Amino acid sequence: MRHKILLPTDFSKNSIRAINYARELYKNDHCDFFILNVFSATGNILESLLNLEPGSELYETAKLHSENGLAKVFDMITMSDSYNPKHHFEVFSEFNNVVESIKQFVDKKDIEMIVMGTKGQTHSRATAFGSTAINIMEKVRNCPVLVVPHNAKIELPKEIVFPSNFRTHFKRRELIYLSEIAKKSDANIAILYINKEEKLDEDQRENKELLKEILEGVNYTFHTLSHHSIQSAVNIFVESRSSDMVAFINKKHAFFGSILSNPMVKEISFHLNVPILAMHDFKN
Repeated sequence: MRHKILLPTDFSKNSIRAINYARELYKNDHCDFFILNVFSATGNILESLLNLEPGSELYETAKLHSENGLAKVFDMITMSDSYNPKHHFEVFSEFNNVVESIKQFVDKKDIEMIVMGTKGQTHSRATAFGSTAINIMEKVRNCPVLVVPHNAKIELPKEIVFPSNFRTHFKRRELIYLSEIAKKSDANIAILYINKEEKLDEDQRENKELLKEILEGVNYTFHTLSHHSIQSAVNIFVESRSSDMVAFINKKHAFFGSILSNPMVKEISFHLNVPILAMHDFKN
């Protein structure tokens, strides 16, 4: 089976690094990689969509920049000594809103994973995630998103941290992507319970047992950390163990809504160096 992976790019160094991370992650698999650049004719996407049409000078200039950029990325990959014959690349240039374009592309091409950078051309050290990355993790809910920071190591993960309060009734189809990455990387999934209660209640114990069933055949370990803050607990755990990835089930308006959009995000450092896999609760 060939994997179908979407690689959004704005031609920034971070987005190129994310492409190279995806190539490494899937180095042993047959893959179709779709490199997508979504452009607007001006900095204001609403103005672009309302007032600019194909044929106008601004539109054609932006389109040419997009197509030339994609051609350079394509040549950089396919002409390099590290080119993998198991991998097939196609490039696409689209004039649209980035989030809407990616949503439509995922449906149209039956994409199973999006791999992208955390930052774009307007790289700022003041924020851990760019607004585009946050929007895609929040709003593109028909596909998991793997976000790769600029400083991430280009190597297979050996430990993936999966924080959980065991309040979620886990579903196999939501966790299949986490299982597949762990298997292909021979990685251990470190299931991290941030302890706020003395012990698990009956529902939590049942969900923990369900998680064991779903992860059968995958290496996993359970860990408990007593801490008042999820953010700092995950941060401490990842840094102390030099973990390689963090995975979350992104319940709508729960995890990313409360953390990534919050000023507290500036205090979290774990996602500056390790990729984050955002999976989705399919009820939302």
